[in-house]
Formats: sequence, C-alpha cells, structure tokens
Amino acid sequence: MRNLLPSEPRHEQTRSLRLRILAELQHDARISNQELAERIGLSPSPCSRRVKQLEDDGYIARQVALLDRKKLGLTLTAYVLIGMDRHTPERFEHFEGVIGKCPEVLECSLVTGMDADYQLKVVVPDMEHYQQFLLGTLTRIEGVSSVRSSFVLRQVSSSTELPLEHLRS
Repeated sequence: MRNLLPSEPRHEQTRSLRLRILAELQHDARISNQELAERIGLSPSPCSRRVKQLEDDGYIARQVALLDRKKLGLTLTAYVLIGMDRHTPERFEHFEGVIGKCPEVLECSLVTGMDADYQLKVVVPDMEHYQQFLLGTLTRIEGVSSVRSSFVLRQVSSSTELPLEHLRS
C-alpha cells in the first residue's frame, strides 16, 4: 500500500488533495467526479485518477448506500456482551464464523476491559425478533457462557465518517 501522506514538505499539496478527496467522498460518495473536482480544485481527469489510486491503494474500501433503519422497520438496537467459556483460538474462530453469518449483527468486536469477550451491535425489528435471535442463535453457539444485552433508548449521535484531522499536520 502506498503511503497516503508523505511527511516531506514537497508532498504537502498531494497530501492535502488526498485528504480533501477522502473527506468529500466519505461525506457523500454519490458526488459526481465533476463536482468533486470542483470542490477540491482539480480538473476532472486528474481528480478521477487520484480517486482510482486511493481505491487501488486500499484507502477507499468500498462505497455503500446508508439505509434508514426505521423506515425498514428495524427499530430495536441492542449492544450485547458475550462471554466465552474457554479462551482458545478454536472457540473464538467458531464463534466468529457463526456470528459473521448473522445479518442482525452489524458489528462484532473482540474486547478487553469488560467482563466479556465480545461486544455485538445487533439490529432487529422488535423485542420478539431479538428474543428469537438470542434464544435461537446466540445461546446455541458452542462456547457462549454468558450474554448480557443493553437496548438503545435513543441514538444521540451516529456517523460513518472517520476523523481525518490528525493526518493534516
């Protein structure tokens, strides 16, 4: 992977353009190349080449549409702490394989600092569906020894945009 941000002063303009492209695209990936070029001060052709290079270098992983959960009837969000009975690579691989196939699970993180091994973010239509997921899937995974759920009352803040300010200096 090519270095996105060379620190030498002679590369400052390239660095700045790449950061501006990333900031614009993560705010609105549907922006046309023409509009993006105008916003960052390039002509369309070099702008398109720079975006392609960022994609090829892996800085832009993919582009997606963000759907409205509530309009799709997915009104219940739960954060779920999972404890495992044994801390072996095989147990973790099995758990992660099963969880990776669950469409309800938006995020799964191996965590430390809590009385749990994994934290999941689960989105379902309602409590009935959560109960089905809990009893029909989670508690049936070999090695799961504890499940603690917390439910979101109100989402205060949510963003998909990564912070880039630390890269500007």
